[in-house]
Amino acid sequence: MPLTPTALISADDVVAHTLLNCLLREVSGREHQTAVTDGHLLLRLPNTGVILRVALRRTSLIGAHRFTGPVTEQRPDGWAELPWHALAARIHRELRRRTGVANDEFLAQVAASHQGVSAALDRPAPRSEPADPYLESEQSLVFGHRFHPTPKARTGSPEQWRAYAPESGARFPLHHLAVRADLVREETATRDALTVLDRQGRAPDGYRLLPAHPWQYAMLRDHPALRAALARGDVLDLGPGGREFAATASVRTLYDGRDFLKFSLQVRITNCLRKNADYELSGAVALTRLLEPVATDLAARFAGCELLREPGYRALDLGDRALLEGFGVIVREGLTARLRPGLTGLLAAAVADEYPTSPAHVSRLLAGADAAAALAWWNAYVGLLVPPVLAAYLDHGVVLEPHLQNVVVGVDSSGTPRQVLFRDLEGTKLLPTHHAAALAALPAHVARPLTYEPDRGWDRVVYCLLVNHIAEVLAALADLHPQAEPALWSAVRRVLAERAEAHGRPPGLTALLAGAPLPAKANLLTRWDRKADRDAGYVRIANPLAPDLLSEAARYGTVAAPVPAPASAPASASASTPASASAQGA
Repeated sequence: MPLTPTALISADDVVAHTLLNCLLREVSGREHQTAVTDGHLLLRLPNTGVILRVALRRTSLIGAHRFTGPVTEQRPDGWAELPWHALAARIHRELRRRTGVANDEFLAQVAASHQGVSAALDRPAPRSEPADPYLESEQSLVFGHRFHPTPKARTGSPEQWRAYAPESGARFPLHHLAVRADLVREETATRDALTVLDRQGRAPDGYRLLPAHPWQYAMLRDHPALRAALARGDVLDLGPGGREFAATASVRTLYDGRDFLKFSLQVRITNCLRKNADYELSGAVALTRLLEPVATDLAARFAGCELLREPGYRALDLGDRALLEGFGVIVREGLTARLRPGLTGLLAAAVADEYPTSPAHVSRLLAGADAAAALAWWNAYVGLLVPPVLAAYLDHGVVLEPHLQNVVVGVDSSGTPRQVLFRDLEGTKLLPTHHAAALAALPAHVARPLTYEPDRGWDRVVYCLLVNHIAEVLAALADLHPQAEPALWSAVRRVLAERAEAHGRPPGLTALLAGAPLPAKANLLTRWDRKADRDAGYVRIANPLAPDLLSEAARYGTVAAPVPAPASAPASASASTPASASAQGA
C-alpha cells in the first residue's frame, strides 16, 4: 500500500515548501525581506513585490524553518492559496527581473520534480524491519534535497524510472560486454581492484568483461562506433546476467550487498548529466593512492572514521570519448570492507530526512527517547563526524565532501552512532599548497579538477559539514524536542571549540565560533544560471553557533519568538530576538 498522508505531506505541498526554502535562503532572506509573525513566515520577492505566507510547524536558529500547509499570496481582497506551479511562475518572473537572464528550462524542471515526487509517493510502504536496512535507507529518499528547487527533476520516461530508480526499490542484472583486451582502458590502485568486475561473468580468452548499467547500454547501443566494434568482433554483447544489483540514492551507483559499482548514466538528475568523465575515472584511482596515508592517519586518530576507497576503473577505449566515458565504471569498496562487525550502516540522508520515510530515520532510532537521551545520541554523532573532516582539511589539505548522501553512519543494536564512513571521491579535492608534488606528477587534465583553492575549499567543507549535514540531522532531532535546539547547537559548538584548540585556533574555525556567517550552496541561483555544480556560488546565512545567540535562545526556552511585522510589507526582524537571526540570515 502507498505511504499514507498522515505519514507524509502531498507532492504539491512539498514542492512548494522546497521552493520557499530556496527563496528564503538565496533571495528574500539575503535582502531582509522576511519575518516570522503569528505562527507564519512572511516572505517578499524583492523585485516583483509579491508577498507570500506559509504556516510554521517550527522555527529554526539557522533559518531552516519547518512549514505546514499551502503557500498563500497576498492579494487586494486577502490571502489566496498559491498552487506549486503558480509559485514556480512567480519565482521565474522574480529571477528574470533580478538577473536579467531568462531560463526557459526552469518551469519544466520544477514540473518534472513534482512528477518525480508524486511517483515516489506511490511506492510501497517500507517494512518496519527491512531485510537490508542499509539498502532500504538508500532507497527511501522520497523528496530529495529540501534546499534544491528541482530535487527530483530527471530525464527519462516513467517506465525507465520505475525500472531503475531507487525510490521504486529497483533491482536488476547488469548488461555485460566482452571487450578485446587491447581496447580496454583501466587503472588500479591495488592488485585486486578489478576482481569485482571479473567475477560478474565470464569473458572469452583475449577479452575482458565490462559490466554496464542496462539503461546506459540501451542509450548507447546504437552508437556508430560501438555498432562497428560489435560487427568486427572487437566487442561482444553477452547480454544481461549475473547477480542483481540495486540502485542507491545517487541512481547510477549500484550495490549488490557486497560491492559498489559507479556507472555513467547519461540522464540529467537535478543539475547534471551523471557520467564518469575521463578525468574522473583517472582521478578516482589517483585520489585513492594519494589519500591512503591520510585515511590511515584519520582512522588511527579518530575512532570510527573510515573512507571508502575507489581503487580501480575499467572503460571501453575505441578512440571515442562518448563511449569511453559512457561505459566507464568505477569500483568502490563495499561496506563490509570498512564497517565494523555488529554495526548497521545507514545513509545519513535517510537519518535526517524531514519526514520519516524509512526505519533509518532518527525518530525511529530514538523512538520514545527523552531529550536527554536525544542529546547523548547527538553528542556521539557530532563527535564521530566533525573531528576527522576538520583534520583532513587543516592537517592534510584534503577537502572531504561530507554531505548527507556521502556519509554512511554505522549504528549499534540500540541505534547509537558508532562509526562514520565517507564515500564518493568525486567531490573530494586537494589544496595545491599541500599536494604540489603529487599533483605535478599527474596529467594536467586529471590534476586540475582535483583541486580547490583554500578559500573555496573551506567554504565547501563548512557548507557540507555544518549546513548540509549537521544542521539537517539537528533539525530532525529538534522536530522531536523543539526546546532542545539551543542545546543541540551548543554541543556542536563544544566540539568545534575543542578542535579549534587542537589545531592551534585557525582563523576560519575561530571566525565560525565567533558567529561569522555560514556559506550555503546557492542551488536555486546555480540552476537558474545553468552552472555546473563545481561552479556553484555560495550565499551567507545565519550562524547559530554565535555564543550570544545560543545564550539568548536558551534563556527564552524556545528557538524563536514571534516577530511582529506589517502584513503588507515584511521587514527584517528586530535584532533583539532569536527569530531575527533565523529570518534575516536564512
